[in-house]
Amino acid sequence: MEEGYFLAPVASSLPLAAALRVLEGVLQAGREAELLPLSVVVLDGGAQIVASAREDGCGVLRFEIARGKAQGALGMGIGSRTIRDRLKERVAFQAAIAAASEGRFIPVPGGVLILDAQGQAIGAVGVSGDASDRDEYAAIAGIQGAGFASHPAEPAPGWKSAGL
Repeated sequence: MEEGYFLAPVASSLPLAAALRVLEGVLQAGREAELLPLSVVVLDGGAQIVASAREDGCGVLRFEIARGKAQGALGMGIGSRTIRDRLKERVAFQAAIAAASEGRFIPVPGGVLILDAQGQAIGAVGVSGDASDRDEYAAIAGIQGAGFASHPAEPAPGWKSAGL
């Protein structure tokens, strides 16, 4: 290595220990609510995967769906339920975002922002495996259980009875 050059460590906006607390909280919330097997992806603020898990019996595409929900939320700066609601009449724009993100844009509930004490997004969680509103519930519960705020702050009304 040349003199004067060094490798500096890169700090993540969401340390592994915090991401694992969120991940465990999501899975615990899913089990307590008797959700179908879940896939969970936790991203830092730079959309890098910090932690992920797929429960036994979870469908093979669920990881990619969970990642797309999280990345869509992080990329747009709002939870994926809000994205769905705001863009439901803008199909061409949704397609453009999907293309720009190389398919990592899933505009349905289950992508939730992780917010720090100042309300800034430091990461996102994507959950897939059950009905989207139920996925979102588990994401919110996991984030808040780990001591963070979330966007959205509350699950959708009627999330318990949401159907696939």
